[in-house]
Amino acid sequence: MDVDLVKALANDKRLQILEWLRDPASHFPPQREGDLVRDGVCSLFIAEKLGVSQPTCGEHLKVLAKAGLIRGRKIKQWVFYRRDEDRIAAVKELLSSDW
Repeated sequence: MDVDLVKALANDKRLQILEWLRDPASHFPPQREGDLVRDGVCSLFIAEKLGVSQPTCGEHLKVLAKAGLIRGRKIKQWVFYRRDEDRIAAVKELLSSDW
């Protein structure tokens, strides 16, 4: 199994981010820029909801992105994040298979 993936899944805050991004409209307020579902959630909203500084949140998002679990999209000066559902489905299959 991929070390980046294990690192991403080994942290409660990162798992919480993935859970929120599963249904962003029910966990985050409407954004001025970008659609919550189509474009993703602004990293500022994620940091605020997580109760951490923007740099700390950025590190969590970087780890999740490196593992391929989320994708970032820059709109103006902000980065918006969505889950990569295909990658998540593949990871679930990997984790549920017999080793």
